[in-house]
Amino acid sequence: MEKAKRCAIFGNTYQPKKCEAVQKLFDALTSFGIVPLIDRSFFEYLKEEMHASIPEHQLITDDAFEADFAVSMGGDGTFLTTAMRVGEKQIPILGINTGRLGFLADFSLDDIEQTLTNFYAGRLRKEQCNVLQVECSEGKMQSYPFALNEVAVLKRDNSSMISIRVDLGGEYLTTYQADGLIVNTPTGSTGYALSVGGPVMLPGSQNIGLVPVAPHGLTVRPLTLPDNLDVTLTVESRSHNFLVAIDGRSESCQDSTKLTIRKAPYQVIVLKRPETTFLKTLRSKLLWGSDTRHNSIE
Repeated sequence: MEKAKRCAIFGNTYQPKKCEAVQKLFDALTSFGIVPLIDRSFFEYLKEEMHASIPEHQLITDDAFEADFAVSMGGDGTFLTTAMRVGEKQIPILGINTGRLGFLADFSLDDIEQTLTNFYAGRLRKEQCNVLQVECSEGKMQSYPFALNEVAVLKRDNSSMISIRVDLGGEYLTTYQADGLIVNTPTGSTGYALSVGGPVMLPGSQNIGLVPVAPHGLTVRPLTLPDNLDVTLTVESRSHNFLVAIDGRSESCQDSTKLTIRKAPYQVIVLKRPETTFLKTLRSKLLWGSDTRHNSIE
């Protein structure tokens, strides 16, 4: 495998312990002859707020950068931001978890040198993750219109329930009376959708989840769809507006807005440990099979 020469580094800017961790990453990259390209906001945080002793490498000031792979330092939220910045570049993303749970951020800085060795040797798994694309009848979305996890339509604060008409592939499904509705990818099935009762989907599943948030109706249940269907949402609200959250990036829309959500024409490449499987992750992260009486995992 041809050696990578450039690594795009993104990180969050609210964890004080990040300074020492980043230095360890730079030392490892230097030992492999890799040139780090640092996101400007992350670099300024490390230099100005944390007083980190980091040489000023080439900075990433917009999305017109080129790299052989990307590193996301933080939790899954930081990983989603990194995926947004990488976009359609087909650059594999290596997530270093300095957060809490971490389904997407799969690696630790404690073994970063071995991780880079495995990357060069082609021993890391490349997981191809589907992405959702959002189209708005009123024009372009203000935020980046692609989601690795989910697109959520939600009521505004302190407002009553909203009505969400759903059409699938041009055919009417139902109208939800609820606090919101989540349209998620398999990657996003362990995120927001899981917290409101959505099903877990295995990576590689060619599906989309449709998960209502606090629906007014005992028979309303989550739905799993094939990902070749367009999902069209038409919302009515007493406040005449609602929120659209695309991987957590929220913006307000008017009642007249119609949203169409479909599978995007590209995928995000996520690097994974060769010995780690999704089922093992479920058992370790969500404690599936855990017997709390003995504090052990079967």
